[in-house]
Amino acid sequence: MELLEGLNEEQRQAVTTTEGYVRVIAGAGSGKTRALTHRFAYLVNELGISTSNILCVTFTNKAANEMKRRIRSMIGDNDTGYISTFHGFCVQVLKEDIHVLQYPKNFIILDTEDVNSVLHTIFEDMGLNSKNFTFPTLIDMITDRKNREDYLKDILNTDHEELKDKFRHAKNQQDAIFYRYLYEQKKCFALDFDDLINFVLYIFEHYEDIRSKWQQRLEYIMVDEFQDVNVRQYRLTQILSDYHHNLFIVGDPDQTIYSWRGARVEYILNFDQEYPSAGTIIMDKNYRSTPNIVNASNSLITKNKKRMEKQLIAMNQTEIPVIYNHAKTTGQEAEWIAEQIMTLIGSGRKLRDIAILYRSHFISRSFEEVFIKKNIQYTIYSGIEFYKRKEIKDVLCYLRMIVNSDDISFTRIVNLPKRNIGERRMAFLKEYAEKNNCSLWQALQQNLEHELLTKTQAKAFLHLIEKYQAVYEKMKLSELLTNVLNESGYEALLRTNGEQDRLDNLAELKQSIFEYERDAGEECSLPDYLDRISLYTNLDQKEQNDAVQLMTIHNAKGLEFPYVFVCGLNEGIFPSKHVDTKDKLEEERRLAYVAYTRAERALFLSDAEGVNYDGSYRYPSRFIFNVEKAYLNYTVELEERLIGDAGFYIEQNERKLEGNTIRLQVGDIIRHSVFGRGTIVGINDEISSYIIQFDSMETTRSISFKIRLELIE
Repeated sequence: MELLEGLNEEQRQAVTTTEGYVRVIAGAGSGKTRALTHRFAYLVNELGISTSNILCVTFTNKAANEMKRRIRSMIGDNDTGYISTFHGFCVQVLKEDIHVLQYPKNFIILDTEDVNSVLHTIFEDMGLNSKNFTFPTLIDMITDRKNREDYLKDILNTDHEELKDKFRHAKNQQDAIFYRYLYEQKKCFALDFDDLINFVLYIFEHYEDIRSKWQQRLEYIMVDEFQDVNVRQYRLTQILSDYHHNLFIVGDPDQTIYSWRGARVEYILNFDQEYPSAGTIIMDKNYRSTPNIVNASNSLITKNKKRMEKQLIAMNQTEIPVIYNHAKTTGQEAEWIAEQIMTLIGSGRKLRDIAILYRSHFISRSFEEVFIKKNIQYTIYSGIEFYKRKEIKDVLCYLRMIVNSDDISFTRIVNLPKRNIGERRMAFLKEYAEKNNCSLWQALQQNLEHELLTKTQAKAFLHLIEKYQAVYEKMKLSELLTNVLNESGYEALLRTNGEQDRLDNLAELKQSIFEYERDAGEECSLPDYLDRISLYTNLDQKEQNDAVQLMTIHNAKGLEFPYVFVCGLNEGIFPSKHVDTKDKLEEERRLAYVAYTRAERALFLSDAEGVNYDGSYRYPSRFIFNVEKAYLNYTVELEERLIGDAGFYIEQNERKLEGNTIRLQVGDIIRHSVFGRGTIVGINDEISSYIIQFDSMETTRSISFKIRLELIE
């Protein structure tokens, strides 16, 4: 069969083992995407399974889109069934079945920017400021509570007035904020990312007929990057596979780097204990990297204890050494890297073939200074998502107003461009909407002739939205976008202000719509487009022009580059100074392993001496010493004194980690020697602290891991 040609023995086994529970341990660069896509095509072309009966889940839209592209070319059909992220799949379930919860089919999906808008409204109304709470802290609190509380009963089984009472008469500010947030969601029929999977799990657990329908429909389930699943995603795969018992998982425990987002490496390591009949296939042939890169990576990761034993085998026999450079200062480290880049360019390589990876964003400063001085073009992937840029979000809110007329979009764009609808008039509309239990859009419709609004351009705004609400279903999306940009005056505003960067971003948005129209065909619709882009991340964007790519290692996950520099390899930087348990240290080492295995042809490692801002000395990272010296080509020999001091520091640190294995969890009830009884509502790993709501205080306190807390049973 053509589908099996060119596959190695393990890949072929993964493709043809179609029945039952199957675990594939796929090492870095071992061709797991190839195995997944060929398995999908094998199910369709050779076994005759309909694409509508296959679910294939991965963790980014970029990976899902790449799978769709490959599978289409193999099966000759644009209909690829359910290939998506977990969030994307949950959206499809909810579009079909959320009606049982009395929600409309065109519910709103809140992205991070929308959540911030809701919190901004709450801050204003409650008179809060950053001295009380920060948005990230509150978002973590809301997520934690949604993960451990049965909050859906508050959204689904209480009316608006009951929810109002809950936040108005809350016993503390956190409760008030949480219930006010739920209230804002409910009145807009809005779901945030946490809700998507929670709502689906709720429906599956309370509506047996719907659960059974999806279980029977999905005859084959495949989950990519299984090492990254959290407890709710794991539960969803359990439920969906509980009828046909065909669950195929692919992942690499050595690349689990998202425990701070809830990933549990135990799910893939203990899969055969959960499903005793499961078969395991180990894909250990690496087609990406040279033998030296593979050997260095193997040598590093074997220092971890919580893993499944495997050794990558390099299939690419190019002999290029792994280079390690130790510099006296961070400036010299950056200069050395710039020199290596200039050498690569001089030998005909492209800047876009080169990536600089680091543990934290602040490391990039010295490189930027040197690159600017030497005129080396670079791009920084800062983690800011394309669809969160102000101008993109503004225009998308115009489109969302046409579909949903929701309060969040209304608040953002009703006065953009300026229509003389400022704070006083918005306060009037909010008060009217509150009293009459209606949306801000309806409040505007019902008060157009009010004396406060007659001298504004409210009527023009209302007519614009109503005009396209009546016709958008019959229009091409690209035409709709162009008309809205022109008639709203938004594009003219940017041109008048000379904001070329923002105009370029709008041009990219137009391009995304053209591509969506091309790929979606007859199924293309504005609601579907808005749903899709609400799930996108910055890694879904097109690559930049020819430039060196600077990014954190977390952002580099899933990517590969011919030439990789891993810099800032210092104790306290990488591994992070916030590492306080053995499990966290192992995750840092997995992160280093991910960084090393991004390299195809050449890998460069670097560190620099110096003093950190807290006064500590910068020693070379243990992730250098964890690699057998035979696999590294040192540009300079380290001084014996430095090796000894670094070894002593690392030994002391690891001894400390041995005694710091007890970790409290969100939801634990504790007693502080001074503050008394409290509840852990969050964990801030960046500052090594628990976020605790003490019974005696209105606001939370961040308490260091170092402080002894008594766990109350």
